Amino acid sequence: MKKIIVLTLSALSSFLVACSGVSHQSDAVNKETIAPFPAAKSGEVRSVIYLPQLKDEQNAKVELIIGKDMLVDCNIHRLSGQIKQEDLKGWGYSYYVVENVGSGISTMMACPSDEQNKMAFVTMNNDIGLIRYNSKLPIVVYTPSNVQVKYRVWSAQTPLKAAIIDK
Repeated sequence: MKKIIVLTLSALSSFLVACSGVSHQSDAVNKETIAPFPAAKSGEVRSVIYLPQLKDEQNAKVELIIGKDMLVDCNIHRLSGQIKQEDLKGWGYSYYVVENVGSGISTMMACPSDEQNKMAFVTMNNDIGLIRYNSKLPIVVYTPSNVQVKYRVWSAQTPLKAAIIDK
């Protein structure tokens, strides 16, 4: 039992040290930082996002944008599917799983006859909202192999304003 506890603490210590030393400028996955996360299942890929350290990380959030490149017409297109937040048991971290990705929906407007179909990044609704910005831990997302993970960082730039009190 003591050996298991020591091994677990050692792995956690290595993981936290690795997280603090991650080179955020690289496109390579740091295997030590994602070691506790499960491997991707057959037909899935594991995408990893490393965020650079910010001065005021509490003022930033991350938006996951899940989609794929598709040939589309002039209509508005959207993929169907869900993003679920899962807990990494025993670690207290989260990861995200994209499930049931389908061809989705589109508006059904008639397109002008001279307009050509074009390639576009078609996205799905993000059910989880904005994610807390944390440069110390990677954001890990599991998707079907034909789906891409992109992200956007949102940051509060304006000063806080007080609400009017209703008396």
